[in-house]
Amino acid sequence: DDRIGLLGVNGAGKSTFAKMVAEALAIEHGHLHRDRRMRVGWFHQHQIEAMDPTDTPLDIIRRAMPEASEASRRSRLAQYGFNRDKVETTVADLSGGERARLLLNMVAAEAPHLLILDEPTNHLDIDSRRALLEALNDFAGAVILITHDRSLMEMVADRLWLAADGTITPFEGDLEDYSRYVIERAKARVRAPTQVREEAPAPAPPPPPPARKAPTGNARRRAEAAEAALARATEAVAELDRQLSAPDVFAQNPDRAVALGKQRDVAQAKLEAAEAEWMAAVEAYEALKAGVG
Repeated sequence: DDRIGLLGVNGAGKSTFAKMVAEALAIEHGHLHRDRRMRVGWFHQHQIEAMDPTDTPLDIIRRAMPEASEASRRSRLAQYGFNRDKVETTVADLSGGERARLLLNMVAAEAPHLLILDEPTNHLDIDSRRALLEALNDFAGAVILITHDRSLMEMVADRLWLAADGTITPFEGDLEDYSRYVIERAKARVRAPTQVREEAPAPAPPPPPPARKAPTGNARRRAEAAEAALARATEAVAELDRQLSAPDVFAQNPDRAVALGKQRDVAQAKLEAAEAEWMAAVEAYEALKAGVG
């Protein structure tokens, strides 16, 4: 029943670690020790993007339950929240939340001993997030959670691990300690000379604590803007990773591969700065809320 929150800036290796534990990525060096009888359920946001837009929920569950009757399949989908009309709706016409809900339920249906959730709430609405939280609280197995959703992390994780500098270690502290850690590392990275990548812009320091009660609107908008900037920076890195992962990019166009690598370095630096700014903005907003309350 471990509830482990996996922390770390984008690119630190969180998803790579998850893939190795889920046996979706072969290790290149060293050894990985795990019980072969352990069933691992792995949900990640890219599964949603990889869904066939012409599939329907009924098509998907037919492949997952080939021996079941049609009535059993439809009953299972109804349990997932898909009514008679929705079961034959194509993926292209489902919302992001509906796709995520379908995939999450499909993962849970395998009765895993360990559930790995990589950004599970990106496409979920408030009701679906609440249902996910309740389901995790009822889940009898272990959970490894990777998310930028601070409230979900606080409500689920009772232990924190940190991915940094090519390793994963227990993190002694809470999410506020982690916010300070990220900000300090980002500042140190900007101050340090580099020969490879463009220097990341220094994140704006968090505002001083208010001397009196003040409205939180500006801080909330700053946090929302920082979250949107973080999402854009994350997508920019993901897009460059997709281009770099093309099988023939290095063989057929090495100059383009080198250029993409340099762009990826710059994008990663901007992403780390955006994450530090988001952490600082959220921390400032929550401090203001506490003062107003």
